[in-house]
Amino acid sequence: MNGVTAVLDIGKTNVKVATFACDAALVWERTMPNRMVPGPPYPHADVEKIWEFLLGSLAEANKVNGIAAIVPTTHGCAAALIDDSGLVLPVMDYEFAGVEEIEPFYAPLRPPFSQTFSPALPVGLNLARQLAWQQRRFADVFARAKYLLAYPQYWAWRLSGATAAEVTSLGAHSDLWAPLQGQFSSVVSALDLRRLMPPLQPAYQRLAPIKPDIAAAAGLGRDVGVFCGVHDSNASLLPHLGSRQAPFTIVSTGTWVILMAPGLSVKGLDPADDTLANVDVEGRPVATARFMGGREYAAIAGAPGNPDPASLARVIASGAMALPCFAGQGGGGPFASRQGEIRGETASADRLALATLYVALMSDLMLTRLGVTAGDLVVEGSLAANPAYAALLAAFRPSQQVFAGSDAAGTARGAALLAKWPPRNFQPPPLIAAPPCAVEGLHAYRHVWTKAVLER
Repeated sequence: MNGVTAVLDIGKTNVKVATFACDAALVWERTMPNRMVPGPPYPHADVEKIWEFLLGSLAEANKVNGIAAIVPTTHGCAAALIDDSGLVLPVMDYEFAGVEEIEPFYAPLRPPFSQTFSPALPVGLNLARQLAWQQRRFADVFARAKYLLAYPQYWAWRLSGATAAEVTSLGAHSDLWAPLQGQFSSVVSALDLRRLMPPLQPAYQRLAPIKPDIAAAAGLGRDVGVFCGVHDSNASLLPHLGSRQAPFTIVSTGTWVILMAPGLSVKGLDPADDTLANVDVEGRPVATARFMGGREYAAIAGAPGNPDPASLARVIASGAMALPCFAGQGGGGPFASRQGEIRGETASADRLALATLYVALMSDLMLTRLGVTAGDLVVEGSLAANPAYAALLAAFRPSQQVFAGSDAAGTARGAALLAKWPPRNFQPPPLIAAPPCAVEGLHAYRHVWTKAVLER
């Protein structure tokens, strides 16, 4: 395959198009904010705005280096119901609380956690509950649907016309997948969704060439291959699956903090902790914990940025602390039902330190509840650029080595690897070892914080 791989990366907060060379080096990228349309009929993704951005970006990127392949990666908890002409219903915003009215109907249908390793989550964070709500609220329109596509595969279909189902999205706390059996869960039959499921394909499958009219509109060659695509947290995992041996844990950070431990048993997971199993591109369950750390960081800090050591020392000395949860309804994690609380006084200049301490403490707690005791911790995404976060984790977990990824394009780069999977002679971007934070009083502060969280 000659030419670069273009990745369409749709996160909850931003949408990105990036291209990568054959050695996975970043060549070009553009980003725009992702926004939700408030409705009617319910809050939903602005897919036409994304489509316009995608076509314009592909055309521009192709002028820099010729594009040979396109791989979509998106956040989870989103799916498209389509017929031959397009969407029959909008792609729902997973934070839409209206789906909770379906719970009396849906609860008896929800498969047991031992089958799906998917905890019962608020709002639309279980995809099957979204679908149950749509099916009952819009029965006539729902009945017109020909296919149900997870969000990455929706974009692959728009680009190529080929339909596919894929396990990393189906296995992302959707209630739709039974990872130990490698098959659809019982709720798929209960909701009569099997008729809508296209054939399963691996994330690295080249589905079809790009549609000729889209190739012409973006100035691309007609032989550009469109790949099946992948759930974004799993994309962050891919560079490490191709270059590391378990045990290790990836701490993927953005709007969510997702902690993934390949090789760790999933049988001890507890849905009350919001620990669950994701599914990697080869169909293997991956023990996972999560909370909405990026959003909570922003809520506590009040402004972007990273703390300096002096501000960390001031917050620790003062005893001020943030207690979960600051993400609002649907925030995820074991304390999603609680209202966040800040105890003590902090200067506005120290709010970044308070936020960093909070997210590091929550990450440490989630690693413990996940059962992680050994192996490297690799911080990817937005918090990798906050040295204090990795240093705090290194102090909290002295038996493990903590690294901060230097790769701001980790999710997109991982997705790009799918165009030639498994990668050969792939060298991941260098990692930066984090020295443990040595602020006086840190461990006593951690003890008090943990006690306060557990007693609330």
